[in-house]
Amino acid sequence: MRVLPYGDRAVLIEVDTLDQVRAVHSGLLGAKLGGVVDLVPAARTVLVTFSRPAPTCQVRSILESVDLTAVPAAAGRELVIPVHYDGPDLDLVARTAGLSTAEVIELHTSAGYSVAFTGFAPGFGYLTGLPAPLRQSRLDSPRATVPSGAVGIAGEFTGVYPKSSPGGWRLLGHTELTMFDARRDPAALLAPGDRVRFEVAS
Repeated sequence: MRVLPYGDRAVLIEVDTLDQVRAVHSGLLGAKLGGVVDLVPAARTVLVTFSRPAPTCQVRSILESVDLTAVPAAAGRELVIPVHYDGPDLDLVARTAGLSTAEVIELHTSAGYSVAFTGFAPGFGYLTGLPAPLRQSRLDSPRATVPSGAVGIAGEFTGVYPKSSPGGWRLLGHTELTMFDARRDPAALLAPGDRVRFEVAS
């Protein structure tokens, strides 16, 4: 683990795995550090920003007690996302996995996911927990436009595009839920630590 100054009001913690990110994020949340503006987990880092000069020594002290081998349980809300499994890559995912499309849908809806971090676009949550047969590479050629609400997979993640944008994830379907709305509080439907299930939309 590396603890690095990030300007005078932030600290960046670098680790090796997503599980370690979750352990660090959970440990810092539980420590209730004073003056914290935001805790931002990513794939291999956690950024802590402060409203005052960053107490780097205090952060280091807290991190000394964090067990990087213990993966904390997701402690956020539980959300259900209904999906119309009509994506343009559903057949491709099935062929690549050696499954039927019905088996792909069953696998995707039977798993429990957690939001590891958000990024790429406002409201885009990177969800872990994807079953191993569905862990596939991004498309060789990204699409110029992926529609808002598209549900996709890439590597170990699944997620929902919050708005129309370019993208290279393999698309299984779409949801009609609004993933991000600047007029809503909170604007993003998903936050790190939330638990998510997908179900077939009726």
